Amino acid sequence: MAKDLLDKNAILQRDKCSYAIVPQTPAGIVTPDELQRIVDVARKYDADILKFTSAQRIAIVGLKEEDLDSAWLELGMGSASSIGKCVRSIKVCPGTSFCKRAQQDAVSLGSIINEKYHGMELPSKFKMAVSGCMNSCSEPAVKDIGIMGTPRGYTVMVGGNAGIKPRLADVVSEGLNETEVLELVEKIIGIYKGYAKRYRIGRLIDDMGLDNFKKELGLI
Repeated sequence: MAKDLLDKNAILQRDKCSYAIVPQTPAGIVTPDELQRIVDVARKYDADILKFTSAQRIAIVGLKEEDLDSAWLELGMGSASSIGKCVRSIKVCPGTSFCKRAQQDAVSLGSIINEKYHGMELPSKFKMAVSGCMNSCSEPAVKDIGIMGTPRGYTVMVGGNAGIKPRLADVVSEGLNETEVLELVEKIIGIYKGYAKRYRIGRLIDDMGLDNFKKELGLI
């Protein structure tokens, strides 16, 4: 039976015979040259469509199995971690780099987090987002770790997810600078890895209690 081809970073499509590949576009940013290569590969290998995903990625949909290796070679781009038990692409709003409403530099912080954690294997899939203001365009409240910019610094939330049983993330710390956020993110992921449960971090918080979770982080 056909299935996803993890060694080729290819996702089986509904027709059970074609595949999608997803180049990595950190912080949802792509250069004109990279975008042109994506278009060129899609045209050359007769892809069905290009799909912008909810995680700010561009999926090339409808490729044949025999074309996958050549398509990746010609793209010259890394693969986004879009399947598996790992840290997925970090969703990032325009931040102060591009948005007049932003209060914090979401692009810089999100790019650092993406570089450090993208693709890291964890007990379950793990989603993160960084927003430059409280409009929360990157939806941090429904991510495993959500980081929201405010006039006083960053607010860090943990344990959110959408899906069948949606859960809003719990606020664990406020008023942080970039360095403090990065230190806290490292602690959160370390605790989650240590428990090695095969479920999302929100359920871990529910099992152990928010106060106990914050105690392990050294926040109370």
